[in-house]
Amino acid sequence: LARVPERQSSFVPFGDYDAVKQVVDSKVFCPIFITGHSGNGKTFQIEQACAASKREYIRVNITAETDEDDLIGGFRLKDGETVFELGPVVVAMLRGAVLLLDEVDLAGPKVMCLQPVLEGNALTIKKLGITVKPAPGFTVFATANTKGRGSDDGKYIGTNLLNEAFLERFNFTIEQQYPAIAVEKKILAKTFQSLGGDVTDEVNTFFETLAKWADAIRQTFNEDGIEDVISTRRLVHIVKTYRIFGDEDKALTLCLNRFDTSVKAKFLDFYAKLKPVPASATVDPQTSAPVADAPGGGGADAVPF
Repeated sequence: LARVPERQSSFVPFGDYDAVKQVVDSKVFCPIFITGHSGNGKTFQIEQACAASKREYIRVNITAETDEDDLIGGFRLKDGETVFELGPVVVAMLRGAVLLLDEVDLAGPKVMCLQPVLEGNALTIKKLGITVKPAPGFTVFATANTKGRGSDDGKYIGTNLLNEAFLERFNFTIEQQYPAIAVEKKILAKTFQSLGGDVTDEVNTFFETLAKWADAIRQTFNEDGIEDVISTRRLVHIVKTYRIFGDEDKALTLCLNRFDTSVKAKFLDFYAKLKPVPASATVDPQTSAPVADAPGGGGADAVPF
C-alpha cells in the first residue's frame, strides 16, 4: 500500500504548499486538516510534497460506508483460509508513512476508531489482541470540501457533521484557495507540455484567458452572482481536451456540458467577452465580443452574465 509518489512535471507549488512540505520533511507527528473547494489541488499538493521529500504515502478515499474494518483491517478469506489483513492506517503507522484521509467530511461516526491514531498513540487491534505503535515519521493529513460542518448550500451533498472530538485532534487547518491567475496559467502551460503540446504565443494567450476567466467567475460566485465555479481541475480538463481536438471552442463546450444549460451559457458568454479579438473579427459595439467567433453562440445574442 505504501509508495513514494512520482513527481509530476505539471505540478506548480502555490498557497500553503511550503507549510505542507515542512510538515512532511520534519517527520514530526502533526495531523493537518486541509479544506477548500473541489478541484483546487488539495490532494495533489500533499502527494507532490511526499514525492519531493521521497516519503512513503498512503491515500485512503473516505466514503459514508468507511468503517473500522476498512481502515484498521479485518479478516479476509485467502486460499481457503481466514486471515487478518492489516488496513491502510496500520500499514502507514508501521512504515512511518504519510497517511492521507481524502474527502474525510464524507465520513460517518465510524471513523472515531481513529482517535488514538490522531493523537499519535499506539493503536490496539481488538480482533488480534495486539497493540501497534507508530513508527517515526508517521503523520496524518485530511482533505475536505467543508470544515466538518456539512454543506448548507447543498453544493457538497453527502458531507457530514464530523464529531468535535475528532476535529479537535488535528493540530491546525489550512484553508486552500484557488491559485492566482499567473500561477494557474503556469499550471495549464505545464499540463499542456506534459501532454506533448507546444506552448506557442497563441496557446499561451488561450491559457491566460482561461485563467482570467476562471478567476472572474470565482469572484462572481463569492458575491452570489452565479451558481457555480470553474475549478483548476476543470481548466486542466479543458487543456487536455484542447490538446486532443486542437479547437478552443470545442474544448470549452465539451468541458462545460456538465453544467446546467443556463450556467453553461453564462460561462460561455463571459468567456466571449474576455477572449482576445482576432484582427479580422467583427466586434459587436455593445458587448465588445467577437460576433462570429464566440463559443457556444456568444456575441450579440449571448446571455448576459
